[in-house]
Amino acid sequence: MIGLLYVRREEFRKKKKMAAPMITQFFPPLKNDLILRAARGEKVERVPVWLMRQAGRYLPEYNAYKKEHSADFFKTVQTPSMACEITLQPLRRFDLDAAIIFSDILVIPQALGMEVDIVEGKGVVFSFLLETPDDLEKLNTGTDVVRELHYVMEAITLTRHQIGGQCPLFGFSGAPWTLMKFMIDGGSHSPLPKARKWLMKYPKQSHKLLALLTSKVIDYLVAQIKAGAQIVQVFDSCAGELGPIQFNKFSLPYLKDIAYGVKDILSKENVEPVPMVVFAKDAHFAIEDLGKIGYEVVSLDWTQKPLHARRLLGAKVTAQGNLDPTFLYAPQDELKHAVKDMLEKFGTTRYIANLGHGIHKDTDPENVKVFIDAVHSYSEDMIARE
Repeated sequence: MIGLLYVRREEFRKKKKMAAPMITQFFPPLKNDLILRAARGEKVERVPVWLMRQAGRYLPEYNAYKKEHSADFFKTVQTPSMACEITLQPLRRFDLDAAIIFSDILVIPQALGMEVDIVEGKGVVFSFLLETPDDLEKLNTGTDVVRELHYVMEAITLTRHQIGGQCPLFGFSGAPWTLMKFMIDGGSHSPLPKARKWLMKYPKQSHKLLALLTSKVIDYLVAQIKAGAQIVQVFDSCAGELGPIQFNKFSLPYLKDIAYGVKDILSKENVEPVPMVVFAKDAHFAIEDLGKIGYEVVSLDWTQKPLHARRLLGAKVTAQGNLDPTFLYAPQDELKHAVKDMLEKFGTTRYIANLGHGIHKDTDPENVKVFIDAVHSYSEDMIARE
């Protein structure tokens, strides 16, 4: 599968020279590299912490900014100055060890010609969905995602300068299976398993779509890294909908292609590699395999047992996660106890503290601060005793 994908990519590059983003230099020096060291398994003074979906609707300043600028979600994503501002908002409020660029996984379907909007009360709305393999003809398969999604790269470069070296900046992408799921079902939930039906009924066309998405994800992540992303995460948020057999056939190989494909291109173009994180939500059956496909970090959802996950990942892979986001609703003493328990089970080496999924929109920011501060204080105490 990997070899076939590389052949297709090389054929495409010969036909059309890909537009390459400028590799921006002279960024402000990095003051806090804890998360990069933890990803590489190096010694840290305390456990680094950041949160998935840390910039967004739970923050009053985010809602005020959107109201002030009369901006819908995708207008915000597509305007580099706005995406930069929203990315920086949580850093002003919390002592975080990473920022993540404000964007969305659905920009790749958009680049392929599927109009996507977020409608209040309805959620994600697509201009069309993939009902049968014939609908693949509607996709702009030859699109240059680097050119189409230039605004993401511009936002990354701008944010790297504006962040002033305070902490590393994450880039990210959706994983092929999760993108396919959205493109067929219209969202992460569906009354009928239409996307999984595709895998069974149209396996050849499913692999064709997944290979296409993989190629676009690789180009997109490489472009983000060239634009200034210092670490990248691949979100397979719908992985748990697949059982082990389907996951091993329709998700895992493509996640592996992405990790090695990105590293291969960066090596050939003499670009410094960055740590890569994979998050396959609810894929408890795949933890060991995820630790063997080229990612430095495996992010875990809250249903995983820390000690069990540690054993499966081994000593050469960093774990990330995995506090249940609903603990941010708990009384502060209970929240602190949950953080302490999580840290004691994961340990302080090769570990990045995070939630097991994104922050819920009605979360109290004060509890987010309690979570972050607890990670700092407990991990510093643990390391001091080691």
